[in-house]
Amino acid sequence: MDEGAALELPYGGTPGGPVGRPRSLWSDAWRELRRNPVFLVSALLILFLVVISLWPQLIVSTDPLACDLGKSQQGSEPGHPFGYDTQGCDVYARTVYGARASVTVGICATLGVALLGGIAGGLAGFFGGWADAVLSRTADVFFGIPVVLGGLVFLSVVTGTTVWPVVGFIVLLGWPQIARIARGAVLTAKEADYVQAARALGAGNTRLLLRHVAPNAVAPVIVVATIALGTYIALEATLSFLGVGLRPPTVSWGIDISNAAPQIRNAPHMLLWPAGALSLTVLAFIMLGDAVRDALDPRLR
Repeated sequence: MDEGAALELPYGGTPGGPVGRPRSLWSDAWRELRRNPVFLVSALLILFLVVISLWPQLIVSTDPLACDLGKSQQGSEPGHPFGYDTQGCDVYARTVYGARASVTVGICATLGVALLGGIAGGLAGFFGGWADAVLSRTADVFFGIPVVLGGLVFLSVVTGTTVWPVVGFIVLLGWPQIARIARGAVLTAKEADYVQAARALGAGNTRLLLRHVAPNAVAPVIVVATIALGTYIALEATLSFLGVGLRPPTVSWGIDISNAAPQIRNAPHMLLWPAGALSLTVLAFIMLGDAVRDALDPRLR
């Protein structure tokens, strides 16, 4: 086949074969993810965590709040493989039920951060001017607040036994990071030739933003948000450990780790299992974020 004939083949076509449709970034990314063992392992582990968060009764039949002081700090026994904590509660049941709070906080906080930061940063980057200046200065203020110190102050005032105060705090301090990522991605996308061509053909700002800029600027936001999800789960456990995050009777890995820390020498199993579950969960989400980043960034292939 000569050079002229080769130039006439559409993208994805082969000589003598059917013409294929051009592959998009998302189809290429999905193809890379399916072949990445890191993604498969982390996705299966996260799926398992989500399932037991929704239906913990599938793998445990013990009430995590049912305690027997007569079995305080006892080791494993048939039907209770992780032993008992200081109050005589089943550590296995509390470890399983603790996944619900951590996964709920991580997913809800990530969605809130991605929506708030993505919309604010995207609009500021697209329109520029005073909106961009206000966003940048506001983000600088929030970046200057230490996360743990901010949590101690904010959550000591906004009390509650549900996950929503913790989610609200994470969204409050987490959106500036996503906003900056979204702003930079939009600034790059809106200078592309296809956007300038659409503008020259009379496309309005709404159509440009929704049809041309946003779909090509959302990938960095997804990558950063996916990696940050594991960080938010660890932050919830840290705040609960310090006594300002989730509070009893909510079952949380951070609460169990805090209660087990003084007894680590006498009953290390109380600390081992919730801390191991927390570490495995954070690792799974960070591995998933790394795999998504590698798939969505063509320069890393």
